[in-house]
Amino acid sequence: MRRYGKHTDEDDIRSRPNRKGNRPRTHIRPKHEDAAEGMVLTVDRGRLTCLVEDRVVMAMKARELGRKAAVVGDRVALVGDLSGKKDTLARIVRIEERSSVLRRTADDDDPFERVVVANADQLAIVTALADPEPRPRLIDRCLVAAFDGGLEPLLVMTKSDLAPPDKLLELYGALDIPYVVTSREELADGGAADRVREQLYGRVTAFVGHSGVGKTTLVNALVPEERRRSTGHVNAVTGRGRHTTTSALALPLTEVDGWVIDTPGVRSFGLAHIDPSRVIHAFPDLESGTEGCPRACSHDEPDCALDEWVAQGHADPARLYSLRRLLATRERTEGD
Repeated sequence: MRRYGKHTDEDDIRSRPNRKGNRPRTHIRPKHEDAAEGMVLTVDRGRLTCLVEDRVVMAMKARELGRKAAVVGDRVALVGDLSGKKDTLARIVRIEERSSVLRRTADDDDPFERVVVANADQLAIVTALADPEPRPRLIDRCLVAAFDGGLEPLLVMTKSDLAPPDKLLELYGALDIPYVVTSREELADGGAADRVREQLYGRVTAFVGHSGVGKTTLVNALVPEERRRSTGHVNAVTGRGRHTTTSALALPLTEVDGWVIDTPGVRSFGLAHIDPSRVIHAFPDLESGTEGCPRACSHDEPDCALDEWVAQGHADPARLYSLRRLLATRERTEGD
């Protein structure tokens, strides 16, 4: 039905008032040039604990960030109450560009990737040599995620008093991954923690591992005043209280410069988000040999140029075997 006549003017048009009395929406976002810089230490149900200079500040994400979420390790810009006093709340208005990301999916059929940690330099893959038995497929998957996300891997083998590390060292020797072997006795007297700490100096290191491998025990040995427990809440700086193992937590190292990010124990490590073409970047001795590969080469097919590259002596055959084993890990279950 026609609402106005043929010859209407602007005086005939009714304008509805803004009942809320607020400003109209705009796509122009404030720059917040005076925002303070901080680091996300942990995330719990929409509340983010951040370190701003030497103060621990509780914050929430600004609505203007939309669906973009901040994770542990993120460098962020904050405004509002930055005093860190009880019952105060700041606002995260910007998430800075990330230098690296550790991502995983629930399984290989899950299209939704989850960023576990941001801006870590190193991924410490913790595995027990016995009780529970090592899971090479899970280690392989963690290595692929590290290479894809721009993190350098570190292999930490625990419980060497129950089994020797020889088989694992032989399996990953061609990858030239730094490693540390520890025992329960050495963790108790501090010797093993000192050796691991040497590998963490000046770096942000994320720790990942299957439940029961001794990952949190190792973190407690590295950061003794940050004793973590299995349930409840923990203060990210003092370590007092109890902490749920469902979220990652960034902890500053003692005695040396560096950070440890403890993550919950994992049962699986999905790689649905991984682009296999990026994994080759972690093998510089093989990457040059891919120039003669056919387009979209999987590096595990008859026409792959890497076979000839290795045959000519440009790289160790064991390196090519390791690359192909990692690239094929998505097609194998972690228990294989």
